[in-house]
Amino acid sequence: MNQLENQAQLDTLKQEREAVLILFGGANCGVCQTIKPQIDDKFSVKFSELEMVYIDCEQLQEVCAQHGVFSLPVVQVFFMGQKFIEKVRGFSLLELEQEIEKTYVKMKR
Repeated sequence: MNQLENQAQLDTLKQEREAVLILFGGANCGVCQTIKPQIDDKFSVKFSELEMVYIDCEQLQEVCAQHGVFSLPVVQVFFMGQKFIEKVRGFSLLELEQEIEKTYVKMKR
């Protein structure tokens, strides 16, 4: 999971890739640091074309605010530049996986 440094990188990624998962987190967010490797390990194999990136909201507060992220963690999943899924704070990784799978399979057809 690559860490983005600015809004321009994110905009480019959303334009160039069909599927993008963004984890908005923070270095001092224990839940964020726990789920980050779990998402990376689990989803990178199952969804090979899903580009996964991390945005540190402690460093990029402006980017997080532009995306409506005011609590952590937040996962947003974009397909073809459009946000399809958003999970905030307490969410199940299994539920997230199932939602991605539904949309991912439709996209692959």
